[in-house]
Amino acid sequence: MTGRPLWKTALGVALTALMLFPVYWMVNVSLTDAGDLRRSDPNWFPSDPTFDGYEAALSQQLPSLGTSLVIGFGSIALTVAIAAPAGYALAVLHLRGGRTLNFLLLVAQMIPAVVMAMGFYAIYVRLDLLNTVWGLIVADSTIAVPFGVLLYATFMAGIPRELVHAARIDGAGSWRIFTKIVMPVSRNSTLTVALFAFLWAWSDFIFASTLNRAGEYIPITLGIYQYIGNNTTQWNAIMATAAIASLPAAILLVVAQRYVAAGVTAGAVKD
Repeated sequence: MTGRPLWKTALGVALTALMLFPVYWMVNVSLTDAGDLRRSDPNWFPSDPTFDGYEAALSQQLPSLGTSLVIGFGSIALTVAIAAPAGYALAVLHLRGGRTLNFLLLVAQMIPAVVMAMGFYAIYVRLDLLNTVWGLIVADSTIAVPFGVLLYATFMAGIPRELVHAARIDGAGSWRIFTKIVMPVSRNSTLTVALFAFLWAWSDFIFASTLNRAGEYIPITLGIYQYIGNNTTQWNAIMATAAIASLPAAILLVVAQRYVAAGVTAGAVKD
């Protein structure tokens, strides 16, 4: 077995460093004193780091971070509650029109978010859901639900039919089979759907800026946008806010990496 050529390793390291440089510069600026930010020769390394930016970010943006967490976990709950039974119905119960529904779910993922935002705005005006956290949870879930249904259906179609038949022989109904057998077996798919639902809700800006611009509680993406508009001098605080906002997504990706890989590839190969 031959080793990887040195030039490929060097190329991979160079490309990785290039892609991660904005992240490094964000952290570097967040640790730089406000008086050094306007220097003609920038500090490439935080030689005299300060945490004033993080203190300002936490004192001013903590409510927005909490709002984004509520929206993210609310989107997870709503997405799994809708996508899991729908995937079960398509894969195990073999509903009529399943192929047509799969096609419509694929089409739904191609609709631009800005188009959906306009539609939600017209609906929310009538339902009095503008500028509410619940409205954002519902809107953000519409991005994750089609993906979740397709992923659940793909995985559940690969569950051995013997498990389902044995449960039915023992007298279990469809709902009990779903809750006691199918869902526990689909743990990796559930974690994958939950992770993507959280990331989409956490990083959403279009729905937030359209449906919750004047809300009492705003997500962190809108908070950063307003923070930049109202404060263009404390760039260390702005970058500190962006760094803090990146932590939950980064931690979740690292922790759930192997579950996501298993959930995405599940059902791709059958015996």
